[in-house]
Amino acid sequence: MLEILTVTRARLFASLCGLVFFINLARVVFAPLLNVFIGEFAIGEATAGLIVTLAWLGSASLRLPTGWLLTRLPRHQVVLGSGTFLAVSSGIAATATTVPHLMAGAFLMGVASGVYFVSANPLLSELFPSRVGRIVGIHGAASQIAAVIAAPFVAVALLVTWRLSLWAIAVGTAVITLYTWLAARNTDLPTAGQADRDFVAGALSEWRLICTSLAIVGAPVFVWQGVFNFYELYMQSKGLSDGMAGVLLTVIFAAGVPAFFFSGDLADRFPHVPYLLGVVGAFAASLFALTLVEGLVALVVLSAIVGFVIHALFPATDTFLLETLPDSSRGSAYAVFSSVWMLTQSLGSSALGVLLERDYGYDAVFGSAAICLIALVLVLVGLERTGRLPGTA
Repeated sequence: MLEILTVTRARLFASLCGLVFFINLARVVFAPLLNVFIGEFAIGEATAGLIVTLAWLGSASLRLPTGWLLTRLPRHQVVLGSGTFLAVSSGIAATATTVPHLMAGAFLMGVASGVYFVSANPLLSELFPSRVGRIVGIHGAASQIAAVIAAPFVAVALLVTWRLSLWAIAVGTAVITLYTWLAARNTDLPTAGQADRDFVAGALSEWRLICTSLAIVGAPVFVWQGVFNFYELYMQSKGLSDGMAGVLLTVIFAAGVPAFFFSGDLADRFPHVPYLLGVVGAFAASLFALTLVEGLVALVVLSAIVGFVIHALFPATDTFLLETLPDSSRGSAYAVFSSVWMLTQSLGSSALGVLLERDYGYDAVFGSAAICLIALVLVLVGLERTGRLPGTA
């Protein structure tokens, strides 16, 4: 019986890895399409950039309501709903003939991704409670592959039409959602989520853990959002060509694939908070080192290190929360954390843009950010060592 249970849950997990690939591809597919949209719809860069922004705003918009929904519906049903919604919304975007139509499609595709991550991550932790980090890491690696292949995927689609990229997401999502439904129907699903029935009470009961998590990982992702969105321009400011700058951005994302896999495994082996603080410290140190170098070889090496370390933060964070939160509040509290964390990330690019417009250089801004992160880590290490870091006892 145990072997059958393991096999059926493994099949469901495999289907979720396929689904998360399309879920994340829906968030990142618009960036490589911007030049196409500018020509197709005769719009400027600001309007084109808003299309990308709307996809990420959509991802953040319904995370809190999804937490409430998880107190009313089984987690797998919400996951299936997000897949169905993405298939439909991708079709809406693919048929766009006006900019508002395209913007609406991008926003709705983002909404589907937010609903998915808030419902799927708690489900994964309950399907495999003895190896949360490893499972979350593999699932995250599948998601990260979408970020790596987005640009070449769009390039192939453009041999026919840009709409093909969105139709491919719609059809692929529909097929894998159907398979996920079949896999879930034949799986003995966990009952842990049934105890989580009061969204507000569940979230409030874990406010210390939520705040501690945000204190550790909020600032790093704020900095990271600015770094990766301006990375090509940053590399160009160091004397690299446009093409090579794009290659290094790909290096950063590609480094994230093994980072998810290995970091999830390590998160199962090491104490959560010290490991998280170590990852944040390593990110700060590698980012600071990046501001000090100029040569191509050094930039390639440090780009890979920065990409690996920052992506290691995500499975470590999810493992910490999903293993620490009790059954009675896991979905509710995780939804609140995820909502605030996503909002924190979304502000990073705007903040960096403001500083750049005030004539601060990339090296100065990133170097200062790295120093602030190191200072934050030192403070948090002191609090953790003395047992004064709330929510970690």
